[in-house]
Amino acid sequence: MTSKDIITRSKAKRLAIFNHKGGVGKTTLTYNVAVALADLGKKVLLVDSDPQCNLTSYIVEEDVIDDLLDHSDTDEGQTVWSAVLPVVEGMGNVRKITPIGASHSNLHLVPGDIRLSEFESELTESWSQCIQRKVKGFRGTTALSYLVNRLTSESRTPFDFVFYDSGPNIGPLNRAVLLDCDCFIVPVAYDLFSVRALKTLGRTLAAWIQEWTTIADLAPDGTYLLPGRPQFMGYVPQNFRVYGGQPTSQHLIYASKIDRRIQSEVIAVLRNVDPHLAPRSASQSKLGEVQDFASLVPASQSEGDALWEVATGSAQLRDAARAAFDSIARKIVSLANPGS
Repeated sequence: MTSKDIITRSKAKRLAIFNHKGGVGKTTLTYNVAVALADLGKKVLLVDSDPQCNLTSYIVEEDVIDDLLDHSDTDEGQTVWSAVLPVVEGMGNVRKITPIGASHSNLHLVPGDIRLSEFESELTESWSQCIQRKVKGFRGTTALSYLVNRLTSESRTPFDFVFYDSGPNIGPLNRAVLLDCDCFIVPVAYDLFSVRALKTLGRTLAAWIQEWTTIADLAPDGTYLLPGRPQFMGYVPQNFRVYGGQPTSQHLIYASKIDRRIQSEVIAVLRNVDPHLAPRSASQSKLGEVQDFASLVPASQSEGDALWEVATGSAQLRDAARAAFDSIARKIVSLANPGS
């Protein structure tokens, strides 16, 4: 795609809650943060860019998902795969689809699709073609960005935020997503595996940014390019048990280790590429904490409601969930719009 083909990038802040380590509650965090932002009056577009379609399953009834997937490769298709299919087949630009309204009036969803795995395979070749300065490569690499441009620019009321739900890997699809984002948030667990994963995460992101900078510098004139400068907004520890209002001693063992790894393996690595890509210290980047909310989580996932809206658990636990996510949402708004 050339610049003349691309609808102007809107002012909506694009974020991904990203960690290539699985089991850190990424989709649950994404959805509940989005609802909390919607409760603050922010309009949010959710893009399910994970071939596992977990976010779509969170929001949409199973029979509706089946119908979406059954028709996703037809002219009536309305999934993210339906949108990028013309690009994959080399038959044209991204096709217009209509986001699905969620339970909250301020939330809309671009449904995921298991066939995104095919798109991911194409993106490996697209990246190589970008290095070779071939227009086809840029068309594939920027397809999701173009889709979001279109959906946010053509909306009757402007979106404030776009959240990508990304899969637990460091593959080419997540690379395209992260390089399109303005910011990213890292969910972590207080355990050894999260401590180890942070080293790979920081170095991978730095490599993606540096490679894309080189590609962008060599790109043919007039080529639409991803911004390629995702800023580390912060991290959110999740799913820890509490005792007396504090994480248990077992989890606290890893709290300081996570803090140090965020500093050395994410912040320092990104700031070495560009000081604007991360705050100076980990203490500035902790967006909040999400404790283990026990029965609220499976209820939220089955009912498609936020943790504090489900019909189970104690009122005290639901209130704690509301407070935790409201605090995170308010901090995201503040960091996304500094000085406002």
